[in-house]
Amino acid sequence: MMDFDRKDLTDETLIEFFRKLLLPRMIEEKMLVLLRQGKISKWFSGIGQEAVAVGAALALEEDEWIMPLHRNLGVFTTRGMSLEKLFLQWQGRKEGFSKGRERSFHFGSPEHHICGMISHLGPQLTIANGTSLAHKLRGEQKVSLAFTGEGGTSEGDFHEALNVASVWDLPVIFIIENNGYGLSTPVNEQYRCESLVDRAKGYGMEGVRIDGNNLLSVFDTVQGVRDYCLKNQRPYLIECMTFRMRGHEEASGVKYVPQELFEEWAKKDPVVNFEHYLIEEDILNHEKVNEIRESIRQYIDSELKAGFISDTIIPDTAEELNDVYATPSADYGMAVSENSPVANRDANLPIRLFDAVREGMHQAMQRHHNLILMGQDIAEYGGAFKITEGFVNEFGKARVRNTPLCESAIIGAALGLSLEGYKSMMEMQFADFVTVGFNQIVNNLAKIHYRWGRKADVVIRMPTGGGVGAGPFHSQSNEAWFVHTPGLKVVYPSTPEDAKGLLIAAFNDPNPVMYFEHKALYRSVTGIVPAGYYEIPIGKAKQVLAGEQVSIITYGAGVHWALAFADSNPQISIDLVDLRTLLPIDWDAVRSSVERTGKVVILHEDTLTGGIGGEISAWIAEHCFKFLDAPVKRCAGLDTPIPFNLQLEANFMAKARLEETIRELLEY
Repeated sequence: MMDFDRKDLTDETLIEFFRKLLLPRMIEEKMLVLLRQGKISKWFSGIGQEAVAVGAALALEEDEWIMPLHRNLGVFTTRGMSLEKLFLQWQGRKEGFSKGRERSFHFGSPEHHICGMISHLGPQLTIANGTSLAHKLRGEQKVSLAFTGEGGTSEGDFHEALNVASVWDLPVIFIIENNGYGLSTPVNEQYRCESLVDRAKGYGMEGVRIDGNNLLSVFDTVQGVRDYCLKNQRPYLIECMTFRMRGHEEASGVKYVPQELFEEWAKKDPVVNFEHYLIEEDILNHEKVNEIRESIRQYIDSELKAGFISDTIIPDTAEELNDVYATPSADYGMAVSENSPVANRDANLPIRLFDAVREGMHQAMQRHHNLILMGQDIAEYGGAFKITEGFVNEFGKARVRNTPLCESAIIGAALGLSLEGYKSMMEMQFADFVTVGFNQIVNNLAKIHYRWGRKADVVIRMPTGGGVGAGPFHSQSNEAWFVHTPGLKVVYPSTPEDAKGLLIAAFNDPNPVMYFEHKALYRSVTGIVPAGYYEIPIGKAKQVLAGEQVSIITYGAGVHWALAFADSNPQISIDLVDLRTLLPIDWDAVRSSVERTGKVVILHEDTLTGGIGGEISAWIAEHCFKFLDAPVKRCAGLDTPIPFNLQLEANFMAKARLEETIRELLEY
């Protein structure tokens, strides 16, 4: 028999707790029947673990964010979600929480302050840091809570999340549901520390290990930890020992689990033991328990009956495409405002691209008081390229935040900030380092609006490109990685005017924007830039030169290579298009240029294979074939990593082959 300590909880409260605990168990039992009948496609069972989810949800305020996983049905039901709508979600119906676009618990509900998971598990933890930071910035006394399994503690995001929460003094509760197995892998093959909660010490935080099957122990612990987190403005780690009585998901079975474990943990069943406790304490009797069970059964049957009425989805392609991006607000795309902050400089004098990026960010910080800047060394040091130098003195450490070296955790925190209405910018110290945050970008930021209608109001600045002799890990052109990902916007300015205007547009856009800025152009390119606050529309290309013989379609440093070639070859009539935005591409501008010349060179610094030039070339062949007088030519970097030696680097660059490519095309 479990040792339940009711403390000052009333009989009525304990009975309500029992209802909350019993509901997800009975829903699951019904779902397993429906699964066998083929009426739902998949199920991740939390039978045996309900006390963790229910107890944690009961201990928090209803407007405090919870980041659950797929075995936390009790979080959703305790927060009062409609079972009918949950059932529609599990069936993949349009009336569910994700319009049929997601499975099981891969969704969220802002009105219930629940953020849906993705299959990669670890990223959930870092989002809790972002929502917690938002509350801290507003001076609100609220915690955020994130779940992980014992298997998830092996992921890098677990360690990054705990470290950032501790360094930033965030009131976040991290709960480990240690159920003994990550799918079929037992804990002795997952970690070798005696107890996972011991890891808390390594991050300078407190932790506790508890019986996760004891509802009152979970509730009391989380409630007390919540008070601690708020009072001390510190994170906390709770390890809940529990066991899942079903397979990882039903199809996987449980043959890998010794039978004696089921026998041992069946005696610790959280529902059965709490029911026995309430009966022994004369708080309930068997008749009342049966009444509660019958009431829940009728509720479940009624909700499921309504859920079965739903119509089959008739796909609407236009709606599917439109829902990839959040709709910008009415003032998106605005012209210069009379009340906008104005730079203290002579607008008639040229400035560097570096200065334009800096000025655009500075004015955005003045305009958007909810804009938070994050990145390695960006505060007092001013960033690797000194673009944010002095910002911390004006805007403070709360808004200009140095980060640990953990790109994934910071991108996750940025998404959490967005859930609470903040804008954020993360500076990748070099675009090359984005690989360690790739999952967060392509699976969390990019997909969240399509999945369940939440915006990711995040800008990631990407100092990119070669020409500075920095070698394979500080000079890559990796923009094409992100052009393939629906939900992202990708911009790449070539001039100071565009750099400022596109950056401001990126901050105003509610969607995640990958903002590429070429390092070699920072201080080598100058131009006239309006002093006020203005936008260059995302998704609009610019015709730099008008010509009739050959089109050069390019962006970034390629624009300047093309201009240099045009200056050296005035006898060639060149039509030069600067794409400026790579996702979405301005296809009308591409078509118009092809129509004007009939001969096209697509120029970019990135490698030839897999570069964006291949996609543009294919589009031209498909949509503009009748205008072509020659094959579309691509001029790109070599299919090698970018080398360090300056001579080797120059040979790598597409610039080395531009003249040859154009002359071959003209002779065709």
